[in-house]
Amino acid sequence: MQELIAQLLRLYLPAGAPVPQGLEAHLEGRATHAFDLVRDGAVRAIVIPFERQRDADGAMQWERLCAVANALQGELGLPAPAVSISGAAGFRLWLSFERPMPIVQAQVLLDLVRTAYCPDMPPLTGIGAPIELPPCRNAATDKWAAFIHPGMGASFADEPALDMMPPLAAQVAFLQGLQPIDDEQLRHALDILQAAQPETVPAPAPRAAATEHAPVAPAGDVPAGLLLKDATLEDIVRHLHARNIEPTFRHVLPRD
Repeated sequence: MQELIAQLLRLYLPAGAPVPQGLEAHLEGRATHAFDLVRDGAVRAIVIPFERQRDADGAMQWERLCAVANALQGELGLPAPAVSISGAAGFRLWLSFERPMPIVQAQVLLDLVRTAYCPDMPPLTGIGAPIELPPCRNAATDKWAAFIHPGMGASFADEPALDMMPPLAAQVAFLQGLQPIDDEQLRHALDILQAAQPETVPAPAPRAAATEHAPVAPAGDVPAGLLLKDATLEDIVRHLHARNIEPTFRHVLPRD
């Protein structure tokens, strides 16, 4: 549990803030809380929802998420985001920032991403709103939201939820390899997005470059860990076994 909390602090919760009250009970399913990701007007993460509409095909939302996630990495050179199921009817992409980003600038970035890669989606708002961190029990369905291995997303298209609490060790493993977006990577992405639509959305104010940063992948390269790929069950088991985790999977029975 402590390692999972450490990963959530590293990636999403306000930098330097204490562990939020009630977080452990939330992660264990004893209560469900929405937590504030904002501190001093800046946010550590952007969460992009992909909600299935009533009577719509859930696979469409998963394919849309994959297209956006691949573009973030392959075209913009950003690190791989986390992927989660909501416990109800949708998926989430989680983008983390190495340095907190003012809410107004984060909203501009989100608008640029939506306009470039999923313009048919409604405008995305609510960056400053508290959010339920996975893994947790969805209060409306009593099923579990959780981070997932990206290669398993299609198996949750009909029901993006778990019937039982996911293994915490696996949740940790899905987050450990992720890196937040640094200032150089963010500037590179904004340059590409803004060049594509220079007169439609104002660019966020420039931020000072970090003294050390991860290399930026040129547009068109295929980074390691790209989301839209075929992952076999053996791939996923191997990924977890490498971290000394014994996986458990939900069995999906064919319908008559």
